[in-house]
Amino acid sequence: MAVMPLLLLVAGSAAVAGLARRTPVPAPLLLVAAGLLVGYVPGIPDYTLDPHIVLPLLLPPLLHTAALESSYLDLRANLRPVALLSVGYVLFATLAVGYVAYLVIPDLPLAAALVLGAVVAPPDAIAATAIARKLGLPSRVTTILQGESLFNDATAITAYKVALGAAVGVGATWGEGLREFAIAALGGIGVGVVLMVPLHWLRRRLRDSALLENTLSLLIPFFAYAAAEQVGASGVLAVVVVGLYLGHRSWQVDFETRLQEEAVWKMVSFILESSVFALIGLQLPVVLRGLGEFSGQEALWYAVVVFTVVVVARFVWVVPATYLPRALSARVRLKEPEMPWPATSIVGWAGMRGVVSLALAFAIPATVHDGDSFPARNLVLFLTFTTVIGTLVIQGLTLPPLIRALKVPGRDVQAETLIEAQAQNEASQAAEGRLEELLADERNALPGPLADRLRTVMERRRNAVWERLGTVNEVTGESADDTYRRLAREMIDAERRVFVELRDSRRIDDEMLRTLLRRLDLEEAAAYREGAS
Repeated sequence: MAVMPLLLLVAGSAAVAGLARRTPVPAPLLLVAAGLLVGYVPGIPDYTLDPHIVLPLLLPPLLHTAALESSYLDLRANLRPVALLSVGYVLFATLAVGYVAYLVIPDLPLAAALVLGAVVAPPDAIAATAIARKLGLPSRVTTILQGESLFNDATAITAYKVALGAAVGVGATWGEGLREFAIAALGGIGVGVVLMVPLHWLRRRLRDSALLENTLSLLIPFFAYAAAEQVGASGVLAVVVVGLYLGHRSWQVDFETRLQEEAVWKMVSFILESSVFALIGLQLPVVLRGLGEFSGQEALWYAVVVFTVVVVARFVWVVPATYLPRALSARVRLKEPEMPWPATSIVGWAGMRGVVSLALAFAIPATVHDGDSFPARNLVLFLTFTTVIGTLVIQGLTLPPLIRALKVPGRDVQAETLIEAQAQNEASQAAEGRLEELLADERNALPGPLADRLRTVMERRRNAVWERLGTVNEVTGESADDTYRRLAREMIDAERRVFVELRDSRRIDDEMLRTLLRRLDLEEAAAYREGAS
């Protein structure tokens, strides 16, 4: 892709995503809609999805970001439902969609139909995370959806390779397919386990250079993906395993690295997510031009059938997978809380597809082993596109009203704040005891005002969370914590303006200005984080 079209794509996507933050519409939906419209603007170049770019270059950082933000402990606690969705459901959807397509579409071989099934089987990692974050779903529902989206691409890609091998004539028995799936899954996990400890060790050894640590952080997902793919394992699983481990151990790196890393990955994730969803919409002209011998009415009928099977198959799997294990196993009933039926309905409806499905469809070869054209390749690509758009638009737009109609409770902010306050209180007591131990040692002697300042800062952290549970100012509507943060910012802004005036009058130079401003930036970040909910 030329430089200017790429810059236009990134800039336009970022602008639309920024606009989405001012609307109740989730950013993925607005970006797809914008892509659909812009694709037919005269002079806009073709933006064809290249699977050789999407899978090794876009997928690893997006999965890595999602894994860093996920909770290893929550995923482990919900391992059974996550595995049933990320492995069981994907395989079930592959077979269900493939078999129905084989029955409905004339002259479509079963192997080619299963390729279509594998392509549209996995819900999208980015869409699930973005929608869940926007809607504030219950924590367990969010964990299950995020866990499914982290691992299901590995299942789908492996199923796709097996079905594609049969479709192009290089052959694959069921036994070979199962063996390939086991190698990819276990190999990907194994590569991730092998890499995660030395990569974390290396990050800690670079403690004195946040710049080097974050450079390494940017390279990690690509390295993990490439290393796994090189040995025939699942690069997706390797990236996810490494990301979960590094996220779980992130407290062991220094604060400067964490601050920079969070900002860097937020920017990378924002740019990639925005561009990916815009790219999905921009595929419409490319897909329609390649439809070939299939008429529009005929292709639309097949699209409705495939979309319907995708939606229905998810409920057919989700409902029994949620309730049968509890009915059959006392151990499951003891270990796992019951999932209310409204929450189960949300999990069943939240099956948006995304860029991985389109990338896999574009990767289907034009010819089979004997040189003939791949059966109905253009139709498979069209059906993939309509399924992705249909799930993003129909399910994405109806998910918020469905949540309201089912009265699905959101996160209990009050309860979470109380837990946070109790945790902070325990930590502050430990810090207070440690401070008194240190001050008792003559080697740590401090003037009274400085020692009192340490105690005041510690007390401020202890009280900040409790204040969020208290009353608000009758005049401003702010809590005491909100007022504190606002006044702290005003004071810091006053200092910042003085430093700039001193620089402009040449009483200090730019290097000193940057040093002083960085100190204020860290203080402002600390004041904000102390009270952030």
